[in-house]
Amino acid sequence: MAFSDGRIPAALLAALLLLACLASDLLVPNSALSVPLLVATLVSAAVASWGVPRLRQLKLGQVIRQEGPQGHHSKAGTPTMGGLLVVPVGVLVGGLTSASDPRLLAVAAVTLAYLAIGAFDDWRSLTKRSNTGLTPRGKLLLQAAVALLFLIWAGLGGWLGGSDPAAISLPFGWLLPLGMLIWPLGLFVFLAESNATNLTDGLDGLAAGCGAVVFSGMALQLMLRGNGGDPSLAAFCAAMAGCWLGFLSQNRHPARVFMGDTGSLAMGAALTAVALLGDSLWPLLLMGGVFLAESLSVILQVWVFKATKGADGQGRRLFRMAPLHHHFELGGVPEQGVVLGMWGASVGLVLLGLVLLP
Repeated sequence: MAFSDGRIPAALLAALLLLACLASDLLVPNSALSVPLLVATLVSAAVASWGVPRLRQLKLGQVIRQEGPQGHHSKAGTPTMGGLLVVPVGVLVGGLTSASDPRLLAVAAVTLAYLAIGAFDDWRSLTKRSNTGLTPRGKLLLQAAVALLFLIWAGLGGWLGGSDPAAISLPFGWLLPLGMLIWPLGLFVFLAESNATNLTDGLDGLAAGCGAVVFSGMALQLMLRGNGGDPSLAAFCAAMAGCWLGFLSQNRHPARVFMGDTGSLAMGAALTAVALLGDSLWPLLLMGGVFLAESLSVILQVWVFKATKGADGQGRRLFRMAPLHHHFELGGVPEQGVVLGMWGASVGLVLLGLVLLP
């Protein structure tokens, strides 16, 4: 029973990530990842436990889209906007680890700004009693505007791309020269990553667990890059991993709360901001492979359907349903099995990212 309701998998995931951070602290000079991870986990778990009944009292119940899997309709009414409870915890704990680093203020600001965009979108969905809040164009414009402000801030500070703002570091000592192309690339990554994490938030504990793994992986690679690592950004990532581990105490199967766009957009923005300021776009591409696959599944599904659409208006579908996690669900894999499989895939991709460090 404990395994079926997600308690043991969530506890094992938390133990694995804590052990990885402890190993880093013991073996890598200047590493201090376990404390922010542990503090953020405990505080966010406490805040989520306190806040979920309040969200229920406010009647912030999720509206389930009709075209989704039939088994999800029973989740209607589960409180959403859970990101409001835990993202500020991760930002605060992460920011306090190195308050003197001005980059953390920029990362915190863009994370909270995307949280506000997601909260507005969720609120519109709830007041309209539908699964559509902001229009896709309106949401993208808001995301793009905030991303541009961040890029200007980071550019003025000389932080874009880490030590060399004109290039991206790749494995084997390679550099990908970009010059001014770092600006449109940064904007693209903000939009792509935040919407990829948003698409991944479709099963109990899926986005929160994968997010905790990827943030931990980003923290580890920042400390393993040599030259003393990047302790400030690494500790921020550890704190963000902890906030999602704490959220799993309420979001694991069966979920008592959903993060909503409030949490998923903030997750993607924080990952992108750290990747841009820590010269870690390559590690994010590898370690966030589950997010990438979820996003690509939607793009490919739409493209194939439109390319094969006949006179009757019907086309072929590459997947049973997109995003990818629904494809596996409709193929007979239990929800918990899909979630654990994608957690495992994220762990494997993080290990690959640590092997292929820039």
